[in-house]
Amino acid sequence: MSKAKAREIERRLDVAITIGLEAARGTLRPFYKGKPKIVTKADGTPVTEADRRAEQYLRRAIRKAFPKDGVLGEEYGETKGSSGFRWIVDPIDGTQSFVRGVPLYGTLVGVELDGDACIGVIVAPALDEYVYAAKGRGAWWVARGGRPKRARVSTTARLADALLCITSVGGFADAGREGALAGVQRAVKRIRGFGDCYGYLLVATGRSDAMADPEMSLWDNAALKQVIEEAGGRFTDWTGKATIYGKDAAATNGRLHAALLKALNG
Repeated sequence: MSKAKAREIERRLDVAITIGLEAARGTLRPFYKGKPKIVTKADGTPVTEADRRAEQYLRRAIRKAFPKDGVLGEEYGETKGSSGFRWIVDPIDGTQSFVRGVPLYGTLVGVELDGDACIGVIVAPALDEYVYAAKGRGAWWVARGGRPKRARVSTTARLADALLCITSVGGFADAGREGALAGVQRAVKRIRGFGDCYGYLLVATGRSDAMADPEMSLWDNAALKQVIEEAGGRFTDWTGKATIYGKDAAATNGRLHAALLKALNG
């Protein structure tokens, strides 16, 4: 990578952290107020006014800082750019948790350059922690207002000793992949539903060994891949391809990846 591109990524990382935190913290008031109004979108997924306001803020902030960059968001689609950079945002990942007052939701800000992920930010505002990463710069974890410390995946070497996170049992059933869930249940030590983006944050910080989702979208994946990889792990679809364009996802500390994919694919 050229020095000029590295500088441009650095500039965008600083902005991604700032606006990701601001957007995420803006969701806290409706989160603690409780019982936000839910609208069901055409694809059957839920959305709240907090989702929309957070994405509107992110879009305004991105266009102000980098007017030639493209932006893709879950709620408002894509605005094309000309710089080669595209921001991919999910204002509230884990809307079902958000509306139930469960603090395991987050805001995702990803950036790709010429189709390749280069920046990821995961913010869990109700838990007061976040992780950020950029290509070649490592992944960094900030909790409860502390200083950034290096985010590193676990060293667990056997799937039989591993903690696996999933978003929900029902998600596997809805995707017609109950067999995959049964396979990993037999293969790992325990499974917990610390789901959505927070499960990936746990993998990046070594508190979980793996995370698997049977259905994913680009705005789910975009911020996750860079964070997991820069923390020393692997992020792929279930075929093993390292991509943000997969329709499913597996994240591990790297040592467990082949075994997890084998268990998922049965």
